[in-house]
Amino acid sequence: MDTSRARIRAGDQEAFGELFDAYARSVYNHAYRLTGDWSVAEDVVSLTFLEAWRLRGKADRDGGSLRPWLLGIATNVTRNARRAARRHAAAVARLPPGEAVRDFADEVAGRLDDTDRLALVQTALATLRRPEREVLALVVWAGLDYAAAAEALGVPVGTVRSRLFRARTKLAKEVEPPTRRGQVRDGRDPAAGPIQEGNR
Repeated sequence: MDTSRARIRAGDQEAFGELFDAYARSVYNHAYRLTGDWSVAEDVVSLTFLEAWRLRGKADRDGGSLRPWLLGIATNVTRNARRAARRHAAAVARLPPGEAVRDFADEVAGRLDDTDRLALVQTALATLRRPEREVLALVVWAGLDYAAAAEALGVPVGTVRSRLFRARTKLAKEVEPPTRRGQVRDGRDPAAGPIQEGNR
């Protein structure tokens, strides 16, 4: 049995601190990629390690890095955070409208050099279903192999492969040049102008 796993399973706080030091940044990056929100990602890190401590006895006795296990927990925590955010938003929507206050967020965001690029990425990611986004975050961004991603999500390797394929296909369509996306069925570029009657 792996010594570090044994110590963590036994509730060794020093070993758990070492686990946090080793993987907190990885968990944060994964959470940010899933949520697109730095503040939420920080909350996810805290909740992930609290949950990992609670579930420490369920970690496999043998194996390599505990990173896939932690990223799996982070994925579940993110799902729960999203559900809570939706419930909160619904509750706020039911409140009577208050006095309008100027929102400076757009003005500040407009000063960022990478605003357009970030918006494009967020728009493209929004076309993915949650399971596809989770697999993309684990395999492409977190660098897990298919087997580790499958372990993190609790699904078969084949499911990881198919979700990743669908995610990549959708994203490829989103980043195609507009002229290619807008081509009509006869293969003409709509920017070329209308087809003349005599040329049909």
